Amino acid sequence: MINILLFAHLQEVVGKSKLTVELSDVSVAQLKEWMEQQYPELSLQQMMTAINEEFVTDTTIINSGDTIAFIPPISGG
Repeated sequence: MINILLFAHLQEVVGKSKLTVELSDVSVAQLKEWMEQQYPELSLQQMMTAINEEFVTDTTIINSGDTIAFIPPISGG
């Protein structure tokens, strides 16, 4: 099981701030691809990703029990 935290417009697209999915031993890139298949309106390729509150790359493997956060780019002035 993987816990996925969604923020800003990602939360609006999915309709929830948190998802739990039955995946494990997948890379961040594979999870992004899976999420985009489930929710075609999502575009996660430019998102920063954190696993258990540490930033990671797309090649990082996600283990069962991990919490993933997709963090959209922030703009402001």
